[in-house]
Amino acid sequence: MKLRSLLFVPADRPERFAKAAASGADAIILDIEDSVALSQKAIAREAVAAWLSGAPPCPSFVRVNPLSSGMTGDDLAAVLPHRPDAIVFPKAEGADSIATLDNMMRDILGAGGALPPILPIATETPAAMFELGSYRHVAARLIGLTWGAEDLPAAMGAVTGRESDGRFTPPVEMARSLCLFGAHAAAIAAIETVYPQFTDVDGFAAYLSRARRDGFTGSLAIHPAQVTAINTAFSPSAEEIAHAREIISAFAANPDAGTLQIGGRMVDAPHLKAARALIARAG
Repeated sequence: MKLRSLLFVPADRPERFAKAAASGADAIILDIEDSVALSQKAIAREAVAAWLSGAPPCPSFVRVNPLSSGMTGDDLAAVLPHRPDAIVFPKAEGADSIATLDNMMRDILGAGGALPPILPIATETPAAMFELGSYRHVAARLIGLTWGAEDLPAAMGAVTGRESDGRFTPPVEMARSLCLFGAHAAAIAAIETVYPQFTDVDGFAAYLSRARRDGFTGSLAIHPAQVTAINTAFSPSAEEIAHAREIISAFAANPDAGTLQIGGRMVDAPHLKAARALIARAG
């Protein structure tokens, strides 16, 4: 499954589900957490169950409420029988929290039930910062790792998580980096967080370029208008594919070489590894 673009949809707005699925997103995230008021949680669960039971036209994930809310069990009981493609897990706190969520799902599905993979939102509490390296121990249960830029500053009592020019403050930037390292340590997809100003086309393009440069492989989205830009940003261009193939072919023709010159630049083992990874992403 490609995970370039993952589009959030409020779970209590079922009239938006089909439009989101038709946006071109690699997956939609039916959100029962932040975008749904407490009074609407039951309605949201029913809407998600109905959507999942109707053979969705694209991968459909469900963001449940966090363990601390006391509502996670109700969310899972409503949606698991209808086989969501993944569970998005907010305020995750490392491998132990994944085990807790898995145990809850086993209690609902029974010993023989197939558990859906999990996408943790891995940086939303101060305690989570100290657990990001532990996801490599449960990588087989994860479909990727992503992060959030809003809950962490709120949890710390910070005035804001952004500088006046929109850049993340140092503590939030560190959380982003640790999530990126945690994802690659676990060899799973690294998903950039949302860009809230969905009408800022140029700013969003720069944001996505930075994300790909740094090693993220996809991004969350909050509006269908963001999907095409995300898919483009995280899809290798024809020129990149051609260059990667040139590197691979050059080393195949010179298996004993540690370093080669291609296009006036020296390339070695890390470049070969990156070229192979790019070709794998391109399919």
